[in-house]
Amino acid sequence: MTSPLSSELRPIDLKEIMGQDHLTGPEGFLTKTIASKKPLSILLWGPPGCGKTSIARLFAKAFDYPFYTLSGASDSVSDLKKVIKEHESSPLFGRSLMLFVDEIHRFNKAQQDAFLPLVEKGTVVLIGATAENPSFYLNPALLSRLRVLPLKPLDDNALEKLIERYEKAKGSLELSEKEKNFIVKEAQGDGRYLFNLIENYVLGKDFSHVQKRAPLYDRSGDGHYNLISALHKSVRGSDPEASLYWLARMLEGGEDPLFLARRIIRMASEDIGLADPNALNLAISAREAYQTLGSPEGELALAEAVVYLALSPKSNRIYSAFKAMKTLAKETGHMPPPKIILNAPTKLMKQEGYGEGYQYDHDLETGFSGQNYFPDGIERTETYLPVERGFERELLKRIDYFNKLRKRH
Repeated sequence: MTSPLSSELRPIDLKEIMGQDHLTGPEGFLTKTIASKKPLSILLWGPPGCGKTSIARLFAKAFDYPFYTLSGASDSVSDLKKVIKEHESSPLFGRSLMLFVDEIHRFNKAQQDAFLPLVEKGTVVLIGATAENPSFYLNPALLSRLRVLPLKPLDDNALEKLIERYEKAKGSLELSEKEKNFIVKEAQGDGRYLFNLIENYVLGKDFSHVQKRAPLYDRSGDGHYNLISALHKSVRGSDPEASLYWLARMLEGGEDPLFLARRIIRMASEDIGLADPNALNLAISAREAYQTLGSPEGELALAEAVVYLALSPKSNRIYSAFKAMKTLAKETGHMPPPKIILNAPTKLMKQEGYGEGYQYDHDLETGFSGQNYFPDGIERTETYLPVERGFERELLKRIDYFNKLRKRH
């Protein structure tokens, strides 16, 4: 059976690991851990093709421990028990075993509990590997027993060194500078995919048959939340270029455009508010335009809304005021409105003072009575304080105007 090129050219020493000097360089964490001769349970967290499996194997090789592997994609707790049973019956029983669990996040949180006593007692030195955010997928109890080691996507320099590794082992690819740049850019930080591209090139001597790599994006995973956060913060930070970039990234990754439309509407109400009342209208119109046109034509309306929002004056004062009033409402939900503003359709209600003393604002010269509309016992609270930007500058003048009238009444 022919091994994949990525396996055939797998590093045989930590020094051959590319792009992870913070872990495998002379002063790297794993280098120092190996030098101390005291293995730790670790979790390798990084994107596909960044070297997690190679690092795990080399880390295990550095210690004279029995070594076993499991995969969260295909194995279960029963397979873990078989490993432990096999180790207990071996001549090496009595020593810790080193266990590499690839895609450890695929074990559900109940299954992960099986690792806890083994790591706690020192029966197992655990090496986990995952491309997903461990905060969301691993039990806190297990996570607290592992040293989490983030890995980076391979940069262009690291990918070029992988090409050199191939040529040193297999011979020159005779690539032009343009072809080499194409391989590096198409790999998008994934060393395994880079080797796949090289294999395809060797077969066909061109790249016309190479299937474009799918964007690294999971609509239900960590990338989903990271990228929508990046889009939202770029809009809030008034950067139209970054906003368009993250919008394009999510659409290219297969994100539901209507999810994006909903979030754009949220941005308009949360981060712009009344600094530009038209922002919310435009965001809603963009959603309706997408619903009418679909992809790809309707995506342009989302891009239009994102740029408009990014360049709009910003204010979160409505968001903050409403949040504060929700807290106050929760604390005082038992208190009725003041009787002065209650209608009195019955004789009993009139006897109880409902509506007594109420002033009809339109009957006054200023059109403003300055009455208290909060429950009795609650002082009028000012939570909405407009900023002096955009349309809220005008609203601030109006608030000042009514406050001056209120003091006269």
